[in-house]
Amino acid sequence: MSKELKGKGEAPQVTTHSVDHGKPDTQAIWANDDKLLAQLGYASEFKREFSLIETIAFSFSIMGVIASVSSTFSFPLVSGGHVGMVFGWLIPCLFVMTIAASMAELASSMPTSAGLYYFSAKLAPPKWSALASWITGWANVTGQVTLVCSIDFTCAQMITTALAVGSDGRISLGNGPTFGILIAILFAHGIVCSAATSILARLNLFYVLVNVGTTIAAIIALLVCSGNKGERVSTKDAFTLFENNTGWDNGGWAFLLAFTAPMWTLTGYDSAAHISEETAGAAKAAPIAILVGVAGTATLGWLTLIAASFATSSVSDILSTSLSLPMGQLFLNVLGKQGMLAIWSFIIVVQFVTGAAQGVDASRVVFAFARDNALPGSRFWKKMNPYTQTPVNAVWLVMVCSGLCGLLGFSATALSSLAGASVIGLYTSYAAPIFLRITSGRHKLVPGPFTLGKWYMPLGIIAVSWVTFIVVLLIFPGGQKVDAKGMNYAVVIIMAVFIFASGWWILSAHKWFTGPISNIEHDSRESTYDEKQREIEAADYD
Repeated sequence: MSKELKGKGEAPQVTTHSVDHGKPDTQAIWANDDKLLAQLGYASEFKREFSLIETIAFSFSIMGVIASVSSTFSFPLVSGGHVGMVFGWLIPCLFVMTIAASMAELASSMPTSAGLYYFSAKLAPPKWSALASWITGWANVTGQVTLVCSIDFTCAQMITTALAVGSDGRISLGNGPTFGILIAILFAHGIVCSAATSILARLNLFYVLVNVGTTIAAIIALLVCSGNKGERVSTKDAFTLFENNTGWDNGGWAFLLAFTAPMWTLTGYDSAAHISEETAGAAKAAPIAILVGVAGTATLGWLTLIAASFATSSVSDILSTSLSLPMGQLFLNVLGKQGMLAIWSFIIVVQFVTGAAQGVDASRVVFAFARDNALPGSRFWKKMNPYTQTPVNAVWLVMVCSGLCGLLGFSATALSSLAGASVIGLYTSYAAPIFLRITSGRHKLVPGPFTLGKWYMPLGIIAVSWVTFIVVLLIFPGGQKVDAKGMNYAVVIIMAVFIFASGWWILSAHKWFTGPISNIEHDSRESTYDEKQREIEAADYD
């Protein structure tokens, strides 16, 4: 299926889908997907190799439940102990589901790699459409790139933890070697993420098997082995014992800081929207993947932390560990050296594939934003590789920027702030289109196969309110007495990007950035989606 392209700059290479004789409906599904994408204003440039199952696997794998829980285990330990582990995870997950549901509706209506900033552009008032798209896009790009760095740096820390345990403490790598491992991981991810879509789709089936299998094995091991050693705490203590190790006098506020762990884990599920141009039946597959990915990660993560709570006989002992990650100490206490190294090896693999999935997601965001000329050097970053038909240039831009962010790893405080900045950036970009959906976009959304109906308003209000609360929470330092070492620099990172993007907008971008740019012949300024929006508005007001 070919399309005539408008001669503005470089015409994108249009994918021609071949018939899959084993699946007689495949060509029809692809044709419908490409038609919907054209209505949104874009020509099809990717191969649609992701099936529904593979899209779900991608959304689930990008959150890497067991590896993410292991990475962030220190937060609930410090902020509430056993109560922080169990309820510090459960409460945020319930609110995140409202965000996921709202996002799923938008992804079903507008399945394009542009994702969140495209949603904002279409739902904002015409006068503010370009600015809403600009803000959402830069927030999302910031969150995506910093999240790649956070995931891969933690993977490097997991490797140093394994080396320390395996050598009985004789090998203790500092910040320099850890940064070197990070660079090696980013290089490996650059190669993987540059692969063709068909390879990436199949890899995600492997990712999800390793992820789920390792998580279930960790849950069973913690429960069974802690019982065998007689270290398992009582059910009452596992669910109700509260310990405040934050430095804040107010125990309630200290408990709230435990929310950082699930909020860092439950990120990246917008990935299903960003790969929608590579997905067959995207309008249905994307919302299903978002909801299943979040619900599955939330459930398995909660079960993992319940098991960890039962297995933690002393919170203070775990916190006093010399290992990079306290979860490594818990596994060492419960499983012994050999058992810990066995399960930890699989967790490292999970974290590695999580970083690979996030690299794909971030590269698609960068590609889409560059396609709409919103990044410096957009002409180069939006190029598609003729052999793999993937945005290889965008992939390596993400890896280089993530490596530069990794320099913050020479300060533990700065690295922790980077993780907070990734959550703030991503959730700001999640909340922006949802806020517009419940305000100026109430009568603009063209419903897709998945719609919330009248529930969009209460769910949207809860989602936006929660993001507002959590962004404020993530800016606060971990302790009440703040010095240079204990400062939360997330606000500094976010403000640096905000000042850059705002300055560029005021000085230049407001003159030429108009939001998503149609690259197909039927209309370079207005998509069929806009026409449908006006029809819906007219019908509502009539």
